Amino acid sequence: MKIQVDWDRCTGMGMCESLAPDVFEVDDDGSLIVHAEEVPEGMESDVREAVAACPTEALSLEGE
Repeated sequence: MKIQVDWDRCTGMGMCESLAPDVFEVDDDGSLIVHAEEVPEGMESDVREAVAACPTEALSLEGE
């Protein structure tokens, strides 16, 4: 499964980081950093929750 980000929609609110901090990080200037292009093994549930919780719907998963 691949993580997709719509950079035009992402506002750096950090919901994804709070639910999957090993995969998502919002840096000090509010920019999203995705630490893995592919969902790491064992993190599928956390990443799905993070995608679903994104208030701007900037995150999606490819290959589900």
